[in-house]
Amino acid sequence: MKLELKDTPGQLLGALKPISDIGGNIITIIHQRDQTTSENTLKVDVVLELAEQKLDALIEALRERGCGVVRIGKQRLLQKQSLIMIGHLMHTDLTDTVDRIDQTGFAEVSELHMVMPAIDEPSTAKITLRAVSPEEMLHAVRILREVAEQKDILILEPIGGME
Repeated sequence: MKLELKDTPGQLLGALKPISDIGGNIITIIHQRDQTTSENTLKVDVVLELAEQKLDALIEALRERGCGVVRIGKQRLLQKQSLIMIGHLMHTDLTDTVDRIDQTGFAEVSELHMVMPAIDEPSTAKITLRAVSPEEMLHAVRILREVAEQKDILILEPIGGME
């Protein structure tokens, strides 16, 4: 779902509340402040799980709060691939690593499971990526490899291939 929000404090929270109230499960939010429109609004992509029969109520609730619903799409990220990352994941800014994938607009991190044996020991994480096409998945994995090389993280790939 792509929303258009006024570029004022509290608008994003105001858009997320109806999703929660109606029983939606928010998976990912892509909120890029540097992409304002001429009307001083922001585009926000929200990936969520919601029963189809509740969609009309959600759209109405969002519009009542002044949120523009620009696009509604069914499952957009059809490709899925899991990889293992080994290294000092927290010390090398795991949020940045995830953001580099999520900010592409064509892929995102959909799952992350991590084991941290001790504070100074390398962590291990299973990271699952979703992308719009096989080509974009390859691009997302390439981005992850580049980030891993910069941060001295080992990538083991793929686990079970691409779905």
